[in-house]
Amino acid sequence: MVDGPLSEQLVAGFDAMSEQFQLAARYIIDHPHDVALLSMRDQARLAGVQPATMTRLAKYLGLGGYDELRHLYADAVRNGDVGFARKADAQAVTQKRKGDHGFAREILRIQAAQILQLAESSQLDAIISGARRLASASCVYCIGLRSSHAIVWHLHYILSMIREKSVILDAVAGTGTDAFARATRDDVLFAASVFPYTRATLDLAEYAHQHGIPIVAITDSEVAPLARVTDVVVLVQTESPSFLHTMTPAFAVAEVLGALIAGQGAEAARESLLRFDAHLAHFNTHLKSRNRTRKLRLSKPASSAVKKEDWSDI
Repeated sequence: MVDGPLSEQLVAGFDAMSEQFQLAARYIIDHPHDVALLSMRDQARLAGVQPATMTRLAKYLGLGGYDELRHLYADAVRNGDVGFARKADAQAVTQKRKGDHGFAREILRIQAAQILQLAESSQLDAIISGARRLASASCVYCIGLRSSHAIVWHLHYILSMIREKSVILDAVAGTGTDAFARATRDDVLFAASVFPYTRATLDLAEYAHQHGIPIVAITDSEVAPLARVTDVVVLVQTESPSFLHTMTPAFAVAEVLGALIAGQGAEAARESLLRFDAHLAHFNTHLKSRNRTRKLRLSKPASSAVKKEDWSDI
């Protein structure tokens, strides 16, 4: 993610802060460009706190006031120290103003930029490290609920194709995390959760952390609950003009993890995929593509009608 001048200090002191200070600190950590460019009142509104909270936080950090904090971030932006550009929340537009086409285009462009940032940032190292940790696990237990469910299920599906031991913890029949009772330190918990965080996912991650079971996670902030208990964390952006946060970057990370894991165990993956292909073929799972030639038979010179039987397979 993007680093700001006070990010390390904010992350280090996050747990000791009040709830209001944590909301303000999270905003500063996640939106360094906005800190430099927006007014304190606008930032407070976006952070969900009172303007006075921003001032008190600045003084808590040893600064004279919030203007001094903003100057630090403005200097960082001018010097190129803040990192890759992010979406400007202050310039967010509504669907009514953009129109359906413009609104859809804006969402797609933002998602593309968010994925591109993953390829050009330190998160790429985290993705590679996470893939190696998952590939070496005896068993991978996967948990992601609500909007995060598709992320972990997709990686679980990939793993089920290339290896035997992947378990999805999706609370079918109310069993929840029962299967995780068998987890050992040779296994890995793969977890995904973004704001607003799902309690069951965080509870399981805390349990795994307490029992020394490695965790690879996808989340959205350095101060997110998952980030503070995991061994490897990949941070993704979730901002979107839509009412619902985007999971597209997280989904892309899951796909890349699956591809890397398959490549790291190429021979075993190939053998597993051969068996998987044979299984699918036996049950005729997928439609087969067929070459067709069109033989047009006109019963009457004036007619251009083509009947279903005038098409034949070769």
